[in-house]
Amino acid sequence: MDPLHDPDDETLLDPRQARELAGLVETARLASAVVRYGMRTRVGVATVVLNQDNPLPVANHACALWGTGAQVAGTLMELEQVFAEAGRSEAVVYASPTTVGEIEGIADDAAWRAVEEQVVLLHRTRGFSRGVTRPAEDRDLEGIVELYADETGLSEEGEQRLARHLAHRFDENRSVVLVVDDPGVDRIAGFVQGFVERGVGLVEQVVVRPGRRRRGIGHDLVTEASEELRRMGALLVAAHTEEGGTAQRFAEAIGFDVAYGVTAYARRIDDLL
Repeated sequence: MDPLHDPDDETLLDPRQARELAGLVETARLASAVVRYGMRTRVGVATVVLNQDNPLPVANHACALWGTGAQVAGTLMELEQVFAEAGRSEAVVYASPTTVGEIEGIADDAAWRAVEEQVVLLHRTRGFSRGVTRPAEDRDLEGIVELYADETGLSEEGEQRLARHLAHRFDENRSVVLVVDDPGVDRIAGFVQGFVERGVGLVEQVVVRPGRRRRGIGHDLVTEASEELRRMGALLVAAHTEEGGTAQRFAEAIGFDVAYGVTAYARRIDDLL
């Protein structure tokens, strides 16, 4: 038996290591979410980040709910009010090994629902890249927002807010934004966004234009972003993705291994009103 892995699931780290790693990754994700006008705070027994400039759930969420059942239940009720006051249509909690094991039952009793199963992966293999990426420039901003909006279905208002947020990323010395040009066409074929904080590098978003997929562009983007994050001081490089989907298979194919699972819980503010 591998002492570093969970005996019930050998693909995952053992609970103690998973909790330590999750704490490091969540600290980096919170720091990334704050850029540039976000706010990080404590609500009950949870850590919360809110960033009105960034419309994505990863920039507006709670994590690390650790306490008694009563404390966690009370915190979930407080979070509903916090997200409502922030103008969010949905409150989001990411439950990882830093969250109490009873969160499923507590969340269910509080009318929160599990909306997505995710995994956190670590980049193990230093892969080969063709050197086709370049740092993003101001002229690339519109194309990046367009690709991301098409991928996620952002509203027009969401696109405008994302554009403001990404513009701040270009000036942030902990951030990496790389693009690949589309040969023969005045546009980008794909982009990747990363961030480094306290020795932890994050590959946060990678999007390749649908007509340019399966050509190695995604591999080049992630490989070169991972190397750049290491040059910036990252001792480990991690990524979040939906469990069991195409993104996880892609990540594993280019050198990532699953470390632990994350469940996203949500509470519609509309339901409360």
